[in-house]
Amino acid sequence: MLQIHNNLTKRKELFVPIDPKNVRMYVCGMTVYDLCHLGHARVLVVFDVVYRYLCRVYGAEQVTYVRNVTDIDDRIIQRANERGEGIDSLTGRFIEAMHEDANALGILPPSEEPRATRHMGEIIAMIQTLVDKGYAYQAGNGDTLRDVYYDVSRFERYGRLSGKNTDDLRAGARVEVDAAKQDPLDFVLWKAAKPGEPYWESPWGKGRPGWHIECSAMATCCLGNHFDIHGGGLDLQFPHHENEIAQSEAATGEKFVNVWMHNGFVRLDEEKMSKSLGNFFTIREVLEKYDAEVVRFFMLNSHYRSPLNYSDQHLDEAKAALTTLYNALRGVTPGEGGDVQAYTARFDAAMDDDFNTPEAIAALFELARELNRLRGSDVQRAGQLVAELKRLGGCLGLLRRDPEDFFKGRRPTEIQASCASRTITSHNAKVTSGFSEAKIEALIEARTAARNNKGWAESDRIRDELAAQGVVLEDGPQGTTWRRE
Repeated sequence: MLQIHNNLTKRKELFVPIDPKNVRMYVCGMTVYDLCHLGHARVLVVFDVVYRYLCRVYGAEQVTYVRNVTDIDDRIIQRANERGEGIDSLTGRFIEAMHEDANALGILPPSEEPRATRHMGEIIAMIQTLVDKGYAYQAGNGDTLRDVYYDVSRFERYGRLSGKNTDDLRAGARVEVDAAKQDPLDFVLWKAAKPGEPYWESPWGKGRPGWHIECSAMATCCLGNHFDIHGGGLDLQFPHHENEIAQSEAATGEKFVNVWMHNGFVRLDEEKMSKSLGNFFTIREVLEKYDAEVVRFFMLNSHYRSPLNYSDQHLDEAKAALTTLYNALRGVTPGEGGDVQAYTARFDAAMDDDFNTPEAIAALFELARELNRLRGSDVQRAGQLVAELKRLGGCLGLLRRDPEDFFKGRRPTEIQASCASRTITSHNAKVTSGFSEAKIEALIEARTAARNNKGWAESDRIRDELAAQGVVLEDGPQGTTWRRE
């Protein structure tokens, strides 16, 4: 039975969907003004695995996963102005880049991917409801129409998700520049347009929505007033998710979400990795050096709620571990049938325990060890274990390639096609080089000929030449195989 740590109640709870035939999850997606970094990658990977496992438990046709795109925001406007281009042009390019990065990481597309600019009607309607109910007010009057704010004092449960006390928040609040706000904690629902900014017509004049109301409107539009799971990074717990609850429940009169999930930060040198601190790597920068599946394994080898410490050493360890699993698959044809329940049960028990992916991965290694033990003695049983290893690995988005493709550094076909069409690169992009497969095979053939003629010096020279290009040779009874380091 699946149990999930609910950040709303601060405890692990049995997950009981509102409707088992329509399990609904919303995850806050990207604000598309730049390339995605590793913090974004963790959100993508974590909730991709949650989605995959919910589909395993309830059936793919009975799970709805919504991940939004924020395509209007202060940072987007600022970046577009800096680059001298239109908002739609900027966001369009970075949405395409986001999809390419997600595809490279093996992320399944969500059921729906709403964009804020395409839900302006629902956003304005929700703000109007809050105004009508007395939960929101417009600062200014007469000819001086100004922003619309949410009145936090009207919502008694404010702070429940984050555990923050409103009196403490007020005591620590800085002096607000906008004195029209009735309370320092009040937050903006609708921003009056400044000269030259994009805007939409509304009952409060030309303007655009605040960030928090966008997610409330998109989530309720796509999933209804009350749904099962809401997720995102831990940095969104306050104020973003706290404000979503206040807006949504005030507007609808219903409970907004049953389970709140937050993944931990990605850290670099013990600091949160973020664009504001300038200490981040884009997904593309990391994928220039490491295979995308290695990056995915690295992220899943830590529990999603724990901090994730980024380092080359940790990624090298992930690569070695994933190589071990692919080695177990190498040279064995998947078979059908057989009793694999013990391995499946351990894997499912780990995932049922708040998506404990490190323990689930441990179950994969247990299966791989048994597979290696039987490799030479029981071909049929080994084939059955290979099939189960690939099936369980696939639930984590791992082991989805032919082993030879992994060892030779080949991407899955759909990722190759995506990368071939890339038009956006990192600011610090490096060009990597290496021998083609045809050249590697030709050199191995030449080395084999040298060895057959006792040309040991030439054989060693070719091995060293390949090693310098990151190609590792493995000699065995069936000949020489190779893999990229």
